[in-house]
Amino acid sequence: MAAQPESYAARLNVDYPERLNRFTTFFRVIWIIPIAIILILLTATGNDTVVSNTGDQVARGGGGLSVGLGLATLLMIVIRARYPRWWFDFAQELTRFETRVVAYILLLTDQYPSTVDAQSVHLDFDYPDVARDLNRWLPLVKWLLAIPHYVVLVVLLLAAIVVAVIAWFAILVTGRYPRGLFDFVVGVLRWSLRVCAYAFLLVTDRYPPFSLS
Repeated sequence: MAAQPESYAARLNVDYPERLNRFTTFFRVIWIIPIAIILILLTATGNDTVVSNTGDQVARGGGGLSVGLGLATLLMIVIRARYPRWWFDFAQELTRFETRVVAYILLLTDQYPSTVDAQSVHLDFDYPDVARDLNRWLPLVKWLLAIPHYVVLVVLLLAAIVVAVIAWFAILVTGRYPRGLFDFVVGVLRWSLRVCAYAFLLVTDRYPPFSLS
């Protein structure tokens, strides 16, 4: 029997909706405003201080919560060779919430983004054992090593926006998101998630595949 390919440490799947609401689809850019404001307030630029569970101040800066969390994680791995579980859990839940909002604005679901429930967006990270799974010095250059992915993702994200606009018209006419277009947009989000997990959330040292699947 052929060996199954090893799954990546960051995984994303979105349940395909058989039917979508034409009314909420038409007004999606309006419906998204309240939850988008919450997400912006949560991750907005500002002076953030992150403190470890030992009481040490490990990050302070003006890059917002997401950037501060990434820098703090980098310092914890490089200096302490640790990735606190509560820290990982918070990063995972924040990423899940962000992804639900993005999935909603890209018309992948009719479910209004929850701050708690997974709904139709299923996102998981593998919790890393720093000593076993991570090179403590690699986080210093991961953002640089991921540059080829940034270039590809710029093109893919622009394509995903165009596809979402096409899907908007398709949903208004048929009530359905064409399956091929749906899979493409989910694939772009999956690709972006893997790059984020590698270069910024630092949950894995395995280089992200150039793949939508």
